Amino acid sequence: MKKVIFATGNEGKMKEIREILGDLDIRLLSLKDAGITADIEENGSSFEENAVIKATAIRDLTGEIVLADDSGLEIDYLNKEPGIYSARYMGEDTSYHIKNANLIERLNGVPDEKRTARFVCAIAAAFPDGTVRTVRAAMEGRIGYEEKGENGFGYDPIFYLPEYGCSSAELSMEEKNKISHRGKALRAIRDELQ
Repeated sequence: MKKVIFATGNEGKMKEIREILGDLDIRLLSLKDAGITADIEENGSSFEENAVIKATAIRDLTGEIVLADDSGLEIDYLNKEPGIYSARYMGEDTSYHIKNANLIERLNGVPDEKRTARFVCAIAAAFPDGTVRTVRAAMEGRIGYEEKGENGFGYDPIFYLPEYGCSSAELSMEEKNKISHRGKALRAIRDELQ
């Protein structure tokens, strides 16, 4: 069984990843599971660059197959903010409740049709032979007017999906994994792992 490290310490993210890749014949470890503590500076200018930076750094450290993602929320009205800074927006230690309230406030008075947004996910797979593959996927929606839902994490409670009539935090994990940016990107990278 191949060992694959997913370069994240985010348990919410690992839960999603295990749901989607759970049927592959791999032993999937988070950084914590693998006993790795690495402070990697994500200084790329795109989701893809940041994913590659993380994946190659951990691959070089371990010699294993490493997956890494960089994902975030792009709000069109705010010039695609918070974008690649989604996790660091307003400071890394700021709660998402405060971040979400700030984004809703910044869109005060903006009509539905101009509240378009998307979650973007780029995943890089770094292999021991030096090859790196990347995939990118998105989930389109818009920013709601208040936080709704208890499922998901981060910006999910304010990300409204018109075709479902709810926020992504109101979907079940199974429903969300079918349509989410990360779910789509993980399914696209599966082929690289098989």
